[in-house]
Amino acid sequence: MRPDQGLPPDNARLRGRNKGGLVVRLYERHILPRLVDLSMRQERLVDYRRATISAARGAVVEIGVGSGHNLSLYGAPVDRVFALDPSPELLTMAESRLAEARRPVVLLRASAEELPMPDHSVDTIVTTWTLCTIRDPIKALREMRRALKPDGRLLFVEHGLAPEPGIQRWQNWLTPCWRPLAGGCHLNRKMDDLIRAGGFRIDKIRAGYMKGPRPMTFMYQGSAAP
Repeated sequence: MRPDQGLPPDNARLRGRNKGGLVVRLYERHILPRLVDLSMRQERLVDYRRATISAARGAVVEIGVGSGHNLSLYGAPVDRVFALDPSPELLTMAESRLAEARRPVVLLRASAEELPMPDHSVDTIVTTWTLCTIRDPIKALREMRRALKPDGRLLFVEHGLAPEPGIQRWQNWLTPCWRPLAGGCHLNRKMDDLIRAGGFRIDKIRAGYMKGPRPMTFMYQGSAAP
């Protein structure tokens, strides 16, 4: 039997790959942004957002602004917010929320791994449920550290690895299935260790479960210094 016997012709295989790629692109462009926006609207997230953003000051960079649910929460002493996201679809949604912002906001299409900011130019960096989705979180954290002033702060609220072995097993099992459906989201990243590995010193942290399915709701909230 020839190695290719029983296989579809090359052009058929190519059409299959193209069709699969088209489905993925359609999902990422038209469905996933709306799912992200819907999940981030949850009322139970609001207190986490407010507590995190209340400590922001000066020139702020928000990593992964998404559809802009944080924009209305920035007030004095914030001077300006540079809101970054790699998704043009989510940035379009965020643009529709600019009218709600109380401080000047600049929306930028950019990756956390390559921040368009000069060295030591930023007072505050904010991440809210973002580090779980970044492909290379250590590189991204090192970029954040580079951009922050020596007395700047990283403010974060993230979900991640739970302390109980039983929940961890569920998180490790679910993540490969969950990640492609949820924009790259990892359920099993230990956020405090990750932030330290990126070169930060955590000066404040609170961890615990939010109401909801335990594999998805163990929260890390706090601040860190470069």
